[in-house]
Amino acid sequence: MLKSLNIQNYALIDQLLMKPGAGLSMITGETGAGKSIMLGAVGLLLGNRADTKVLLFEDKKCIVEGIFEIGEYGLREFFEKEDLDYDSTCIIRREISPSGKSRSFVNDTPVLLDVLKFLGSKLMDVHSQHDTLQLAVGSYQLDLIDAFSHSKEELASYQIAFKAFKKAQKAFQDLKEKALELQKEADFNQFQLEELSSLSLQKGEQDELESLQEVLENAEEIKLKINEMLNLFEDDQFGVFNGMTQAHQALAALEKLAHKFEPLKERFQSIFIELKDLSETLASEESSVEIDFERLDEVRERLSKIYQLQKKHGLASVEELMVLEAELADKVFQFQNLDETLSVAKIELEKAEQAVLKSGKDLSKKRRTCFETFQKEMEKLLFDLGMENAKLKVEQNSIDPSVKGMDEIELLFSANKGTSLQALKKVASGGEFSRLLFAIKYLMADRMAMPTLIFDEIDTGISGEVALQMVRMMKEIAMKHQVICITHLPQVAGQGDVHFFVYKDNSSQKTISKIRELGAEERVLELAKMIGGANPSSSALESAKELLSR
Repeated sequence: MLKSLNIQNYALIDQLLMKPGAGLSMITGETGAGKSIMLGAVGLLLGNRADTKVLLFEDKKCIVEGIFEIGEYGLREFFEKEDLDYDSTCIIRREISPSGKSRSFVNDTPVLLDVLKFLGSKLMDVHSQHDTLQLAVGSYQLDLIDAFSHSKEELASYQIAFKAFKKAQKAFQDLKEKALELQKEADFNQFQLEELSSLSLQKGEQDELESLQEVLENAEEIKLKINEMLNLFEDDQFGVFNGMTQAHQALAALEKLAHKFEPLKERFQSIFIELKDLSETLASEESSVEIDFERLDEVRERLSKIYQLQKKHGLASVEELMVLEAELADKVFQFQNLDETLSVAKIELEKAEQAVLKSGKDLSKKRRTCFETFQKEMEKLLFDLGMENAKLKVEQNSIDPSVKGMDEIELLFSANKGTSLQALKKVASGGEFSRLLFAIKYLMADRMAMPTLIFDEIDTGISGEVALQMVRMMKEIAMKHQVICITHLPQVAGQGDVHFFVYKDNSSQKTISKIRELGAEERVLELAKMIGGANPSSSALESAKELLSR
């Protein structure tokens, strides 16, 4: 329920605060005073787009804020999903800056426009003079039938099956496309796989082979250099080890003369041991190096094959070639098992299709159960609204499974006796559309969960007993829902629980719109003016009092 509406700097409105009642609130005022402008501002709270043209003063931002009581609407889960603070009182605010930037807030948390649209759809239902065309749209008519037939569970069950069907359908289609691709590449993939597999590549072998190649290519020179170094170390007369032995003896004598030289002797001894170990390692390397031209040819040939494959596939290492080999093996395996895989996927698709068809038929059957009742109730309401000869029929046609089921719903209508039933968009006039939509909203108020309903001059083109019947129906809706009605008819305005008057104020440089709630005496005068003009007669005043007394 809308507890208060605050509008600042919007169109002709400088500052406006409205606190509608919980039941039926009426809004009246002269044409152009700003009644419908208020609906534009409400539209901002519902997620409609806006620009700087709505600013009354171009250097100030526009603010529209609505405070709603939402405790009974089951919205806690939505708030938690969107990470919004939940409270039974919800504040929705929309701001439009002079630069044109628009910001939306729910309980002071910034939100995207889509979030605002969804939340707004759960809080308010606005009927304006320009939105009756939605009634002619097939998807809207289908939603009506679903709500009237209480098909929520069947629709939810169907949509689960439909989602599974589309998933299986996509999987099968993707597999068919992949099969065609694999089929085209099958021989080439097999050839490339055999080419790679024939090498039996091993991780890290390229580095080992390149290192071995270096040694084999320079074996003679390597052995020669190692032997030269060994001779320098081990020569009996001039070798390094012979000289170091003598130096070691001298350091040992020096240590005996003074203990301070002991660390020097130990350092020398460590160096001597390290050189001995180096000499032994060199000797071992020399014995392991072989001059083997046959082995060198083998290494060169294998490296050449590796380099060729790397260049062919644009890869830089053996490891990357091994990854490619695994991928090709997987493709070849998939191709070899293609028929079986396709067969399994087709069976899954057929199962999903059967499930969605069964669920779709159950949903269609549930929808059909309400057609006769819906038609009768609508015809009765239209009769009460002055369309004595109106006829309505729900036509159902089967279609392929879609997100909302397997039905195409069309409301067929005839307003006059003897005329054939035709689609709404072909036969209904503007006034008929308004009454049709009002009858639907009366019928669906409870079923489609409309907490606050706003009617903008829905009574245009009607009068007399029909207008009184319409307002009686509004009062019935208002027993369970908040209803706000903008009207030009005194017999409608007189039935509201509260009455707001919108007027123009020309006292400043710019004309601005204002609103005020009318007291009992003011209300009599306003209704009398609506009946008899700016200077109402005593009979008009009496008529106004009579309207209020009903």
